[in-house]
Amino acid sequence: MINFNGVLFPNDKELLTGNNRGLKFGDALFETLRFVNGTLFFWEDHYFRLMASMRILRMEIPMAFTLEYLEEEIMKTVAANKSESGAVRVRLTVFRNDGGWYAPTTNEVSFVIETSVLESPFYLLQEGNYEVELFKDFYVNKDMLSNLKTTNKALNVVASVFAQENGYANCLLVNTDKQVVEAINGNLFVVNGNQIKTAPLSDGCLDGIIRKKLMEIISASEDLELLEASVSPFELQKADELFLTNSIKGIQPISRYRKKEFGCEVAKSLVGKLNAKARLAQTS
Repeated sequence: MINFNGVLFPNDKELLTGNNRGLKFGDALFETLRFVNGTLFFWEDHYFRLMASMRILRMEIPMAFTLEYLEEEIMKTVAANKSESGAVRVRLTVFRNDGGWYAPTTNEVSFVIETSVLESPFYLLQEGNYEVELFKDFYVNKDMLSNLKTTNKALNVVASVFAQENGYANCLLVNTDKQVVEAINGNLFVVNGNQIKTAPLSDGCLDGIIRKKLMEIISASEDLELLEASVSPFELQKADELFLTNSIKGIQPISRYRKKEFGCEVAKSLVGKLNAKARLAQTS
């Protein structure tokens, strides 16, 4: 079942028209998060990121769009799909309503909630072959729009096709200054000794929720040092570890970049702490 503006429909129901602004102009935002045994992981962080993004895109936030209302609608959708006792991937998409060309005729919005079953309730570290390469055909802009989780993902789609065609598990994206900012579907962390580095938002990376949580974990650690700074492509082969983060996988180690192979000891230690933080959020 799919939730469209609070009403449940079968998955195969045609809900959107050819005038949908998300389809026509990428005029939409989305949040992807984990639901596990009745709890939405880091829901407040997702909610406030969505609200801030809607304001930046000058969407009109409905009075009903409270933290509690959207959580209830997500729970209703999960229950309708009989998945409330397991692990579920939730996607909440918000788009400006039909009308207009580039200039909309309204700033009012609609939403769609979709769910799908996940294999594990915990973040699991997937070791093994995970080779990446730089994608340099197109660049990430260094601006606030690049920080938002919009549906305007042409660069990510083309990079995914490039990865498929060349046998890579993922690609690393670079900005207009040729600095490495993120992967196709997550933020990048670079490990050198006890220092863990990730690109700043000013470089154009996504303002990721797991990025934020991992930065909190690293900052609180006595054994690790967090550095938020630009990442040069020349640093990658000198690193001890490289790993990616997103809200569904948690942490994904990179095993190989060009001629360099990487371990994942730091990533292993961090995924346990990330699971602990998620469990703490469940009980709070």
